[in-house]
Formats: sequence, structure tokens, C-alpha cells
Amino acid sequence: MVKDLKKGDKKPKEPQFKQFIKKRAPIYLAVIAIVIIFIVPEITKGTLQDSFPKNLSEEELRVLETLMAYDGPNEEGLTVMDAISNEIDEEYPSEKIFDDRKTQVNVIVSKLEKENYQVVFDFESYKDDFHYNWNINMVTGDVEGNDEDSKYLIELVDFYD
Repeated sequence: MVKDLKKGDKKPKEPQFKQFIKKRAPIYLAVIAIVIIFIVPEITKGTLQDSFPKNLSEEELRVLETLMAYDGPNEEGLTVMDAISNEIDEEYPSEKIFDDRKTQVNVIVSKLEKENYQVVFDFESYKDDFHYNWNINMVTGDVEGNDEDSKYLIELVDFYD
């Protein structure tokens, strides 16, 4: 009976793993908070391609993808997508502009002739607008600008080293 009382007086010892976690819980919470605050937003950051309209037909989507992948006669280097993204990044250097509710990207693809299409690209935000208008021949892959900004962008892509 005396032995039973002595056993009852002792508190059961916590497992070592539980003690380890309790001591370091604030450190783990701080690391998780840092990941959530700084890393997750960078991973989920919007891009130009994510902002394209979702209601395009397969044909329109194919034309848009061909246009955005156009990289000039030297077929390497800067693409139209990269050039537009660079223009937007220059205008909004430290902003996540694609996450802003006022930012809209509109694309209109119109068929002109058999394999010739017109693509009108509008980027609108709270601060500035970019409007481009191209003709693209899907057989040859040639792209022509229909206004000064569009021509400049195609020249930038064509002569990029």
C-alpha cells in the first residue's frame, strides 16, 4: 500500500517529442507566418497570360497563342508576350497590377480572310492603357502592326538580339 501511494505522487512524464514541440512552437509558427506572408503571394501572383479572356473559342485561342509566341525572323529571343509584359512592368515596376480589380485585359480576334486574322489587344488599368492592333497570317506566321504602337512592338521583337 505504501508503494501505491508513492507511485500516485509522481506525475506522469510527458513524452520527449511533445516537450520538444512545446519548446519550439513559437519558432514554427513564425516560420509558417513568414511563408504565408511573403512566399505564397509571390507564387500566386497573376500574370498577363492568366488575365486573358476565358471565353475564346479554340480557333481564337490558337491565333492568340501564335501571336503571343511570335519571336520575329531570327526565331529566338523576345516574343510578343515578353515585349508586352516588359511594357507593363516598366509602367508598374513594383505593383502586382494583375491582382488589381481595375485591371482588365481584352482580346478580340476577328477573321479577315481564309487564314488572316486581326487581333485587337487592350490592357486597361487604373493608371494607363495599352492598345495594340495586329494582323496575323496563320499560314506564314507573319505579323503586321496596324498602328504605331503595334508596329513598334513588332519591330522591337524582330530586331531583338
